[in-house]
Amino acid sequence: QVQLVESGGGLVQAGGSLRLSCAASGSIGRLNGMGWYRQPPGKQRELVASISSGGNTNYADSVKGRFTISRDGTKNTVHLQMNSLKPEDTAVYFCNADGLTIWSTTFDSWGRGTQVTVSS
Repeated sequence: QVQLVESGGGLVQAGGSLRLSCAASGSIGRLNGMGWYRQPPGKQRELVASISSGGNTNYADSVKGRFTISRDGTKNTVHLQMNSLKPEDTAVYFCNADGLTIWSTTFDSWGRGTQVTVSS
């Protein structure tokens, strides 16, 4: 199986920055898309940013110009640099990745999430 472990969440004041990281491990044959989702309190999970294996990125309108997603293919990691944070960015952030296992079966895995809290 494929496991994802997030790190880097925490408490920050509005206007501050945080960097989230997610490391994928396990029976990875090929890692395709990786991304970050978030779930604010009482709301549904939503896409924040994603990045393909080729480096193409996609961002939610609410974070464009403030957040940057990147990945390190050699380490199977994905990062989310979050700048100019706002209180409405407060949420649990989840890492997601999909691809093929070493047995050529597909996987779509989620991390357990990391809390990001932005105080006003």
